[in-house]
Amino acid sequence: MDEKDERIIEVLKENSKLSTQQISKRTSIPITTVHHRIKKLEKDGIIKNYTVVLDNKKIGKAISAYILIVVDYRYTKQSQSEMAKKLKSKDAVEEVSIVTGSVDMIAKIRVKDIDELNNFVIEHLRMLNGIEKTETLVILSEI
Repeated sequence: MDEKDERIIEVLKENSKLSTQQISKRTSIPITTVHHRIKKLEKDGIIKNYTVVLDNKKIGKAISAYILIVVDYRYTKQSQSEMAKKLKSKDAVEEVSIVTGSVDMIAKIRVKDIDELNNFVIEHLRMLNGIEKTETLVILSEI
């Protein structure tokens, strides 16, 4: 990767829907170069995916939270990866990270309201075998 690739990636991070012509104009890199470099970045696995950023309030998921999860491995035969995948399969769960430190995993969830958050934590998350404790951090704003 060089400086041209970095410029192309920065433009794609802002708006991955732009055409190669639009990216070319914004980066001052010729269209054919932009096209070939994007294809190479995809082939090399540097660009893994293209996605959209949703307005979560408009789709009925106004509450976001990070949930810190401590696992008690005495009560589960699952690995952290297996537990994370099981958790990730829940509709409310946007992402799960396995981390170091005083907690084992952090889950980011989006729900419509506090009642749904409460239900998710009490009825789903804490019922998973091996979950010792959780701490929920409601997100006030995302920058």
